[in-house]
Amino acid sequence: MKVFITGATGFIGTALTKDLVAHGHSVLGLARSEEGALALGALGAEPHRGSLEDLERLKRGVTRADAVVHLAFNHDFSTYMKNCADDRTVIDAIGSVLGGRPLLVTSGTGMARFEPGQPATEDAPAASSAVIPRAASEEGANAITANGGNAGIVRLPQVHDTRRQGLVSFVIQTALEKRVLAYLGDGANRWPAAHVSDVARLYRLAIERAEKGAVYNAVAEEGVSMRAIADTLGNRLGLPVKSITPDEAPEYFGVMAMFAAMDSPASSAITRKKLDWNPTGPGLLADLEKLELPETMAAT
Repeated sequence: MKVFITGATGFIGTALTKDLVAHGHSVLGLARSEEGALALGALGAEPHRGSLEDLERLKRGVTRADAVVHLAFNHDFSTYMKNCADDRTVIDAIGSVLGGRPLLVTSGTGMARFEPGQPATEDAPAASSAVIPRAASEEGANAITANGGNAGIVRLPQVHDTRRQGLVSFVIQTALEKRVLAYLGDGANRWPAAHVSDVARLYRLAIERAEKGAVYNAVAEEGVSMRAIADTLGNRLGLPVKSITPDEAPEYFGVMAMFAAMDSPASSAITRKKLDWNPTGPGLLADLEKLELPETMAAT
């Protein structure tokens, strides 16, 4: 099938494009720039010039494909509320021309409502966007399904390799700026994780299955503690590690403070059974032990 991907030149999008092409599918990738178009061509994909802001061109990409994977999202946390609202607008635009073709919308495992201390499961409903703004993406997908469309949801954990690690990348940047690795309290709060190669394979399996209304958790590790993350990074970067209080979190973490204390383990038992998906990539701590840093970010 021909799969239209937003965010095709991004971290997960690049891995997914490679995986789809390797398994006999063709990829039409949204490309904002000539550089992005050339990068997609080098991967064996066809570029579709446009952006998320140009909804008409975006919709033309949707009409040219057999299936759609929506990966792109603006991760500038200084405009987080706007970014979430914009993503809902994009999903609504895709849905307006989708017809019966399958769509996968990207969300996060933290969107699920679950009992404190218990892992979030795929069948846990999402919180309202009035409470968690990012849940607007899932609301958009559910609206498409309710109107007869075929939309599914992939909830992501911290997706990693040795170069990028989801929200952990912001922890690294902060530590390099502050010259210390900090965690809150005893650091027992947990973040789920998965290697980017496993996540890419999950998206392919899910779009091939095309189950209407499905929710998948792309989780390899249910929860890695913030203390373990901090200790591993402290050793890799040669920085001291310390505990800070919740009152100190805003000064240290800045806009990331709202995530720093989250205890959000997640299960993928349902996903593994449905898709016969068995993660094989390195764990988060293993990748952090081999962390690659640009020279401009390296600790001194």
